[in-house]
Amino acid sequence: MPTTPSPGYRLGDSRTANSSPQGTAEVILLELVDEDGNTIGTAEKLSAHLSPGRLHRAFSVFLFDDAGRLLLQRRALGKYHSPGVWSNTCCGHPYPGEAPFTAAARRTHEELGLSPALLAAAGTVRYNHPDPASGLVEQEYNHLFVGLVEAAPHPDPQEIAATAFVTPAELAERHARDPFSAWFMTVLDAARPAIRELTGPGAGW
Repeated sequence: MPTTPSPGYRLGDSRTANSSPQGTAEVILLELVDEDGNTIGTAEKLSAHLSPGRLHRAFSVFLFDDAGRLLLQRRALGKYHSPGVWSNTCCGHPYPGEAPFTAAARRTHEELGLSPALLAAAGTVRYNHPDPASGLVEQEYNHLFVGLVEAAPHPDPQEIAATAFVTPAELAERHARDPFSAWFMTVLDAARPAIRELTGPGAGW
């Protein structure tokens, strides 16, 4: 069942401010979906990730430079979910009612200061990935996007601790050495057909 909104929520927004004597608290809403990706309601972000998790809409972005290298990000250490791990270029959740493509472009700019030269849909993938470190669960219906980037990233330090452009071989080495997000390989494998079409056979993806 969808959560019942408390006073101060507006279901058209993913973020609402509830005033209190101590200040303003931000409430972030996610869009709950069924197994076919149809919207069925909303839930507060953290509650949707508490075990066993509630299926919600998400997006993942994979951006490449003109040499066919993938832009990775290392999530900021202050993030409550999967801090300090490497992951794909950008991922997140659309506002309720926001198109996934719009959300992907918006969040890529917010986190990395980038406006992709090209951004194309690359399908969807549904998964259930617990995060062993936090105990949170990613039950997501994820919209995938691939694109090209022509500028250097300027990451928001509250969101991103580091970035790196990697070849497939460099990614394999880093993945064997460093911690990655629980969902990374699932979304990468699902996006590979579109990645190969974008980067060409010479890039090796």
